[in-house]
Amino acid sequence: MGLGEVLEAIGTLDTVEPWRYSTTELMAVLPTLSGAIHSLEALRVALVAELDKHGVPGGLGATSTATWLANRTSLSPGESNRILRLGVALDAHPEIAAAYQAKLITADAARLIVAFLEKPPPGMPVEAVDSVRAFLLDAAKGGDLRELRVHISRLRETFEADETPASEDTDRNEFYASTTLNGRMAVKGDFDAETGEMLLAALSPLSTPRPTDEAGPDTRTPAQRRADGFTEILRRYLDSGASPDDGGERPHLHLHIQANDLAGQEPATEAVSDKPDNAYFFDLFGKTSVGRMPWMGAMSIESARRIACDSVVHPIVMDENGSPLNLGRSVRTANRKLRRALVARDGGCAFRGCGRPAAWCDAHHIQHWVDGGATDLDNLVLLCRFHHRLIHHSEWEVVMGRDRHPWFIPPARIDPLRRPIAAHGRANPQAA
Repeated sequence: MGLGEVLEAIGTLDTVEPWRYSTTELMAVLPTLSGAIHSLEALRVALVAELDKHGVPGGLGATSTATWLANRTSLSPGESNRILRLGVALDAHPEIAAAYQAKLITADAARLIVAFLEKPPPGMPVEAVDSVRAFLLDAAKGGDLRELRVHISRLRETFEADETPASEDTDRNEFYASTTLNGRMAVKGDFDAETGEMLLAALSPLSTPRPTDEAGPDTRTPAQRRADGFTEILRRYLDSGASPDDGGERPHLHLHIQANDLAGQEPATEAVSDKPDNAYFFDLFGKTSVGRMPWMGAMSIESARRIACDSVVHPIVMDENGSPLNLGRSVRTANRKLRRALVARDGGCAFRGCGRPAAWCDAHHIQHWVDGGATDLDNLVLLCRFHHRLIHHSEWEVVMGRDRHPWFIPPARIDPLRRPIAAHGRANPQAA
C-alpha cells in the first residue's frame, strides 16, 4: 500500500468513540496506535527534510520550509522548526535515523545524540565516534532521557571537555516574567540543573496533595499544586526579611486602596446642585472599589480585603487633588504574641478537613478591622491561603462560637440549613 492510500484510509476513518472500548481492548489498541504514530512522525521528519533540499517555491510566499509547514498545518512555527531541524540532522546521521525509524529510540533521544556527535568534546578521537554512537543508541533504547543525559555527561568528563555542559552552564539561564492583558503574570524560564534541582526540592513539600478527608481528595492538578507551592515560597521569602533592600526598604507586597473602598463604604458626596456638569464621570470613575499594586496594577476589593487581614497598614491622608497631607502611623493587625495564641488555639488552618501548618496561614479577621472588628483572639482565625481566598470570594462564612473557637457556615447549595461546622480537629457535638 502506497503512502497516498494510507493517508486516504486514515482520512476516511470513522469517528472513534472511546467509551465503546473495554479495558482489554484499550490496552491492546493503544501500543499499536502509538507505534503507528511514531512511524508516521518519523516519515514526516524525513519528508520535511527532503522538501527542504528541494526548496519551497518562492511564489507560495513562505520564507522557509518550516514557515510553509506551519502555514499549511495546525503546527506552530516552533514545532515546525523542531521537525525540520531533526530531519536535517538525521539526514547527516543515517545510523541514528535508522534507529528512530525502527522505533528503537524517541525523537528527543535522537536530538540529544545528534547534538553530542555534532559537537563532541575536543579530547574525543575521531576513531571513537562509531563506538560512542553505538553506546549512546543502546543507552537510549530504554526511553529514559535522564539516563541518556547522564551517559553523555560521563562521556564529556571522560574526554575532558573544555566547555561547560549545557546542564551546568549558568550563563544560559533565563527567566521571563510579563503581565498579561487580563492582569495575570506569565512566566517562562530556562535554568541549569543545579537551579532546577533547588526549585524542585523547594516545591516538593509545598505542592503535595492535601490529605484526603470527608470533603474528598485534593482536586488541584499537579500544575495548580506547583503554582500554589511557588506562591508559598515567595511569601515565606518576603516574610523572612532575608532579602536585600529595594528602594530603601525590604521587598514586600504594596497595595494602594482608598479607605472607603477597603471598608466597603460609599464616599461622601456633594449636593446635586453643587456638582459640575461632568460630575457623572467623576462619580463613575471615583468609586473604583479596586486596589492597585505598583507592579501588577488593579486588584479586586475582595482580594484587597483578604490581604489586609494580616498586613501592615500605612494610612495616608490625601487632599482633594490626590496629594498626600499626612502619613499616619503603621497599624499591624496581628502581632507576634497574638499570633502565637492563635497557633495555640487553631493549630493550623482551622477550616474543617484542612489543618495545613500554621506557617502557611494568615490571621483572618472574622469581622474586618476596617468595619470595626477588633484585633483580638475572639475575632481572628488561622486560614491557609486557599481557604482564606475561599472565605473572601465565596458564600462560606466563619463565626466565633460560644466555645470561643471558630465555626464555619457552608453555602446553602452545600447545606440548605447552613448548619455551622466545627473547626478542624474539633468535635462537632452542637451548633455554635
